[in-house]
Amino acid sequence: MSRRPLLNRRLDGHGTTIFAEMSALALTTGAINLGQGFPDTDGPEEIREAAVRALREGKGNQYPPGPGVPELRTAVAEHQRRFYGLTFDPDTEVLVTAGATEGIAASMLALLEPGDEVIAFEPFYDSYAASIALAGGVRVPLTLRAPDFRPDLDALRDAITPRTRLLLLNSPHNPTGMVPTREELTAIAHLAVEHDLLVVTDEVYEHLAFDGEHVPLVSLPGMRERTVSLSSAGKTFSYTGWKIGWVTGSAALVAAVRTAKQYLTFVSGGPLQYAVAEALRLPDAFFTGFREDLRAKRDLLTAGLTAAGFEVYRPQGTYFVTTDVAPLGAKDGIAFCRALPARAGVVAVPNAVFYDDREAGRTQVRFAFCKRPDVLTEAAGRLRAAFAG
Repeated sequence: MSRRPLLNRRLDGHGTTIFAEMSALALTTGAINLGQGFPDTDGPEEIREAAVRALREGKGNQYPPGPGVPELRTAVAEHQRRFYGLTFDPDTEVLVTAGATEGIAASMLALLEPGDEVIAFEPFYDSYAASIALAGGVRVPLTLRAPDFRPDLDALRDAITPRTRLLLLNSPHNPTGMVPTREELTAIAHLAVEHDLLVVTDEVYEHLAFDGEHVPLVSLPGMRERTVSLSSAGKTFSYTGWKIGWVTGSAALVAAVRTAKQYLTFVSGGPLQYAVAEALRLPDAFFTGFREDLRAKRDLLTAGLTAAGFEVYRPQGTYFVTTDVAPLGAKDGIAFCRALPARAGVVAVPNAVFYDDREAGRTQVRFAFCKRPDVLTEAAGRLRAAFAG
């Protein structure tokens, strides 16, 4: 047998994800899982019933159209116009994907040539690094630093080189919960135009900006023809297992992403696409109520973590809170998280795995608050008993 390594070298270091490791720990120890970001309750009943109805009526049970069912593409275009005043042609400027994760991978594969540099804010969601690597790109991290995790725009300007092809942004930002201001985004847009860069924006938490507002980068001057925007149904409608996402952008950009996407999953989730189309048309009260429910859960968990002795960085958005465990005497977040289920009966995720600069996040730990209030209260109590006595 050949001695050549079996795994493509581009994926070296991208083995089992931290989410899989921590979720397995939760199962084996019976700990409360505040690590992986999935809700512990389903979303709106009428949306689940819409999926059942589609299944029974034979909608999408065979291959749906490659770009996505027309009903969902139209609903996505309507959503962009309704919330942001953005106009997209559902036939040429909207693409349905197997979650935003596939959209990110397809975007990197479509838009990058080997050696192209991609600037991304770190800590970053782990699929970013893997997707850039698969495309042969070179990731250039721009570190967001505690306590406020604001982007350093001077450092961003300095990071741009003749090899820079693309900016990969996440807003609201996972895992820090930072929501870029309109002024920060305007400055980023100016740099993109000045240096003729493409931008891919991951906006899956768009309806979970608690402090400040979510401003789509594509809405700013000069960005319409250079921005690929991604979102998904999982985070907003609490059906993360459905894996229905979408891409919006100019016809030329969407066509490029579609070319790569068709060789990944081709199509997925046909009946679920019809249900998500209905979900996107839910009244404003749903989106407001969803945000306020998560805001209350954020406040519940952050108060509990503070009482347990963690340094808490209050998130402006998403459904994660980043903490620092140094005040608890810990020196390494990864070791802390591996020991936490046995010590406190709670699972969290170490932020260091989201950094290239591991030292910047060495003692940071992320908790998810997209859980029932009683679960968050129980978790906070366990942590307080373990660390505050």
